[in-house]
Amino acid sequence: MDSTYVVGIDVGGQTSKIGVVDARGTVLAQTVIRTDTYGEIEPFIAELSEAVKKLIRESGTEGKVRGIGVGAPNGNYYTGTIENAPNLRWGHHRVEFSKLLSEAMDGLPVALTNDANAAAVGEMTYGAARGMKNFIMITLGTGVGSGIVINGEVVYGHDGFAGELGHIIVEPGGRNCGCGNNGCLETYASATGIRRTALNLIDNTGTPSVLRKIDRDKLTAKDVSIAAANGDRLALEVWDITGHYLALGISTAVVVTCPEAVFLFGGPTKAGDLLMNPLKKYLDKYMLPAMKDTKVMFSRLGEDAAILGASALALNAIAALNHK
Repeated sequence: MDSTYVVGIDVGGQTSKIGVVDARGTVLAQTVIRTDTYGEIEPFIAELSEAVKKLIRESGTEGKVRGIGVGAPNGNYYTGTIENAPNLRWGHHRVEFSKLLSEAMDGLPVALTNDANAAAVGEMTYGAARGMKNFIMITLGTGVGSGIVINGEVVYGHDGFAGELGHIIVEPGGRNCGCGNNGCLETYASATGIRRTALNLIDNTGTPSVLRKIDRDKLTAKDVSIAAANGDRLALEVWDITGHYLALGISTAVVVTCPEAVFLFGGPTKAGDLLMNPLKKYLDKYMLPAMKDTKVMFSRLGEDAAILGASALALNAIAALNHK
């Protein structure tokens, strides 16, 4: 098993991260290419495959890589397709991603799932969820994604799209969401949602804040985090509101799946206790008493989490083929 090498790819709206990984979870080499410069899938696949081949050569694993794992928005594990991904310029229709990449890689097998499911597999393979059979991974980024693991298996549902906790309605009639609904968790707990909360407080309260001095078109969740760390009252209120809505979503998911733990991953988690303290306060309020021992913690996979998650998907696919 130690001589098994795979490629992990994390496809994001702006960039795609690529890494060659061994079975122990060591990233031997990695690189990044742009995703957002392509309006069609074919030229993106061409650049992606060339970047993968170059990375394999640089890592000294030519002829030893046995598969590719890909985590991508709206990636479907069953079909190998990406469908109606609003944050991918070329993803607004059904894209035969696994088939196209495998062909460009001379037939190397490609396993695909959504980015949150890939993160869940990575946490289970390399991270704090090792040994756990029931847990939830929630990814906080431009949107909110999730991977649900029950009895040691990722839950995909009948069509491959299970686990969209970002689209739980936490505020009926609330903010408009890219999915077409209103009040989704994603519109409040994502990095984009945090920004929207800050702008709403800036527009509708008189609370003094350094955030008022930042161009509203350039304001980010990171700015909110920095301000809150310095005691800014408005920024602290943003995190309190974020914790409230995230706790609503988590408590709903927990009462349905009864996991051992819930892991949080993504940019907003870098705020640390600014996010975790209000989250735990509201979880104590909303969580079913019998399930309050559910652990809620940040992912331990670190900066390489996305690549490791995708590579773990490839390793699992290889193992499944070997057992057939």
